[in-house]
Amino acid sequence: MCERTGQRARNITRHATRALISATVLWALVAAASAADPAQLSGTVAKGVAFLHQAQAPDGSFTGQRGIGVTALAAFAMLRNGASPEEPHVAKGLGSIVASVQETGGIHKPGTFIPNYETCIAICCLQSANADGRYAKIIQGGEKFIRGGQYDETNNKERADLYYGGVGYGGSTRPDLSNTSFFLDALKACGAGPKDEAMQKALVFVSRCQNLESEHNTLPAAAKVNDGGFYYTGVVEKQDSRRQGPEGGLRSYGSMTYSGLKSLLYAGVSKDDPRVKAAVTWISKHYDLTSNPGMGDAGLYYYYYTFAKALDAIGQPVLVDGQGAKHDWRSELTAELARRQQSDGSWINSNTQWGEGDPNLATAFALLSLSYCRVAAAP
Repeated sequence: MCERTGQRARNITRHATRALISATVLWALVAAASAADPAQLSGTVAKGVAFLHQAQAPDGSFTGQRGIGVTALAAFAMLRNGASPEEPHVAKGLGSIVASVQETGGIHKPGTFIPNYETCIAICCLQSANADGRYAKIIQGGEKFIRGGQYDETNNKERADLYYGGVGYGGSTRPDLSNTSFFLDALKACGAGPKDEAMQKALVFVSRCQNLESEHNTLPAAAKVNDGGFYYTGVVEKQDSRRQGPEGGLRSYGSMTYSGLKSLLYAGVSKDDPRVKAAVTWISKHYDLTSNPGMGDAGLYYYYYTFAKALDAIGQPVLVDGQGAKHDWRSELTAELARRQQSDGSWINSNTQWGEGDPNLATAFALLSLSYCRVAAAP
């Protein structure tokens, strides 16, 4: 009896060991199949960071004439790629951001037309440097400021209103998915979870920016296109041929679809939800690293950033495209950005729309994108 019991125990141990080995091998294969070339990744990042070092102005800013947005993105990019808050270039960048804090709690230059956008990016940057709590008070003030910029009942917008839940650049500007996505990034950085009231209100707006006819979006545009992708905003104040599709609806495009997918996930929408499934189907059909699908080369580096954030958020290391081909997106994104990198370490877009003719901005977006190409340790 004791011998049989002992043998059973040994068998259980053997099976458990085999299962552990199998699981370990499986995770190793997944990591191997979804990891960028470490040497290529580190070398590309190092050259990009070196460019930012020499491009920084004496006051710590980057393209300071445009406000603090580029400065916050550049400092955030260096932090996300392993730089310490004490590293001199990062510290100077953080100092430039802190010097832009306003009495309202907003983090932006006086008179800017984009205070919400700049404050959201600044919050994400400062939070990544806030391990010792040194920026906690500034972040709290910034969070209060951006929450006040969301369209809801506090500024006479009811749920039925197309503005509801959305965030614009600031002031009375109309809400759009890009700014609402940065708003959700900032809330998440501050510790807000899916049940946060502002997150759920934003979900109403985000869902209305998806070309998916459902109880979440009953706008005419959704029925006309209905392809599962996302568009910039459902608040259409005038005809915009750049964003209209042949069906007469609002055309889905890459950077907004990835922003929409990430926003759904941040707001707690399940991967099994039809909205998420439809978005994943769209990006699978339109997988592309040579252009911003639907927009060509406009906003290309911003597209790379939304692409990387969304795929990292959904935890999908390999994406199957519309032809059935498998794509290790981290490896492919790293290789594409390495190919596009200039000899001085920068990136620049020949299409100057959305400011990417500025190498500081394009380089910040590229480095932020690369920061998502490192695979997290397997469980």
